[in-house]
Amino acid sequence: MSNIHSPTSYDPIRLEVFKHRFAAIAEEMGAVLRRASYSPNIKERRDYSCALFDVKGRMIAQAAHIPVHLGSMPLSVEAAIRDFPDMQAGDVIALNDPFRGGTHLPDITLVSPVLIGSPDSSILFGFVASRAHHADVGGMTPGSMPIAREIYQEGIIIPPIKLVSAGEINQAAINLLLANVRTPAERLGDLNAQIGANQRGAQRLSDMAAEYGHVEVNHYMDGMLEYTERMTRRLLKELPDGEYTFSDFMDNDGISAEPVLIKVRVKIDGDRAIVDFSGSAPQQKGSINAVYAITLSAVYYVFRCLIGLDVPNNAGCLVPIEVIAPKGTVVNAVHPAPVAGGNVETSQRITDVLLGALAAAAPGRIPAASQGTMNNVTIGGTDHRQDESRPFAYYETIGGGMGAAHNQDGTSAIHSHMTNTLNTPAEALEYAYPLRILRYEVRRGSGGAGLFRGGDGIRRDVQVLEEAQVTLLTERREQKPYGLNGGQPGLPGQNVLVRDDKEIPLPGKGTIELRDGDILSIRTPGGGGYGEKE
Repeated sequence: MSNIHSPTSYDPIRLEVFKHRFAAIAEEMGAVLRRASYSPNIKERRDYSCALFDVKGRMIAQAAHIPVHLGSMPLSVEAAIRDFPDMQAGDVIALNDPFRGGTHLPDITLVSPVLIGSPDSSILFGFVASRAHHADVGGMTPGSMPIAREIYQEGIIIPPIKLVSAGEINQAAINLLLANVRTPAERLGDLNAQIGANQRGAQRLSDMAAEYGHVEVNHYMDGMLEYTERMTRRLLKELPDGEYTFSDFMDNDGISAEPVLIKVRVKIDGDRAIVDFSGSAPQQKGSINAVYAITLSAVYYVFRCLIGLDVPNNAGCLVPIEVIAPKGTVVNAVHPAPVAGGNVETSQRITDVLLGALAAAAPGRIPAASQGTMNNVTIGGTDHRQDESRPFAYYETIGGGMGAAHNQDGTSAIHSHMTNTLNTPAEALEYAYPLRILRYEVRRGSGGAGLFRGGDGIRRDVQVLEEAQVTLLTERREQKPYGLNGGQPGLPGQNVLVRDDKEIPLPGKGTIELRDGDILSIRTPGGGGYGEKE
C-alpha cells in the first residue's frame, strides 16, 4: 500500500475527483440495494439511503437518495460506534431505535466498518451505512405506521446489535426479528440486500485506500468536510444579519383534534446561524413526534438547498449552524413517545417553517409551501391469490404539488422536500398485492393561485381485492400549504372511502377496515402560489 504524504493544501482538481469518487461509491451501494431488494417499497419506490463515513463517524458523502436521512444517519453511526467500539472486518451493526440514532422503526440502518491492510495488521479506515424503509416491522397495524400512543405499539425496537459478526450471520438475531414481523420472507430479502450494499461500499472504499494511499484519501475526506463548511459559511454571510421567525401548524396528532404548533426563530450572525425551535408544542400523545435526528435533517436540507451549488452532502454543512430543539417537544420527543409520523410528516412541517422564516432573509430564493405531507398509506391483510395464502403489507407515500417560485409555477404531481421517493408503479403494485389502481391522475386546480401558480396534487384511487386494514397518516387536510408574497394557499388534501358508489370522507389520520371491492381515494394537496396575480 502506498503511503503518500499529506499535501499542505487541497488541489482543487483532485478535490473534485475525490468528491465524485466518494459520491459514486454511495450511489453504487444504492444500486446494489435497489436491485437485490425484495419489496416494491425499496425496489420501486427507492425508499433508502446509502452513505460513507470517516473513522470519526463524520458523514463524508451521501448519495442523492432521501433528504430526511441527511442529518440522521450520522447519529445511527455514532450509536453503532458507541456500542461496538471494536468492530472487526465483516461486522454489520443493525439498529432502528429512534432514541438511539434512528428516525422511526421501519427505517432499519446497517453500519459496517471498513478496515484496510493485512488481516494481521489492519486499521480502521471508516464506515459505510445503508438505511431502508421496511414495509413492515410489526406493531399494532400492518405497515408499522400506526396512530399509536407509545413507541412499543409501532413495531419491534432494535438497539444496536451485531447482525453479522466477522462475516457470519447472527441467526438468533435474524430469527428474533423475523418472528415479530408480518412478512418475514420480504424482510429477510431486504436485509440481505442491505448487507450486500454495505459489502460493496466497504470494498470500494478499501480499493480507494489501496489506489491512492490511505493518508491521501483521509486528507481529502477532511477536504470534503472543509469545503462544504466553507460554502455553508459563505451562504450565511450572504444573508442579512438578523432574526427571522415563522410558525405553522400540523393538523392534529391523530388522537386529539387540536392543531400542533411548530415555531422557529433563525438568527443569522455573520457566517453562523442559530436555529431555535423553542415555543413549539410539547410532544403529543399521537405518533407525529419527531426525534432530534429528524429536526437536524430538516435544518440540514434547507440550508443545503440554499447553497445552490454542487456541494458534497456531508457533515460540514452543519458545523456553522447551531440547532436548539428543547427536549420533550414535538421536534425533540423523548422516550417512549410514538414517532412513526415524525419522520414522514413532522419533518415536512419543520421544513415549511424553516423556509417560511428564511423567505424574509432570502427574498426571491424561497418558494411558497409545497404540499407539506408524504400522504402515507399502509394496507395490510391476507393475499389469497396464490395456492398458499400469505400476509401482505403495502406501504407508499404519494406526491403532490410543489410551491410556486418567484419566477415560475410549481411542479405538479411530484414528491418534494424531505422525501425523494417515487410512487409505486401501478403494474408493480398490482403484481405484488391484491390491489388495483383505478385512477391515477393530476388533481387539476389544487395548486394555489398567484402571479405564479402552485403545482397541482395527485388523485390516486386504490381498490382492495381482499378484506384489508388501512392506516392513513397524512397532513395538510386542514391546514393549507401557504402562499408567498400575496400568492394563495394550495388546496388541502382529502381522503375518501368509496363504498357502494358512495363517497365517505375519512380523517387525515386513522385506521379503518376495508371490504373486498372498497376504493380508497387519496387526493393530495397542491402547492402554494407566489405573488399577486395582476
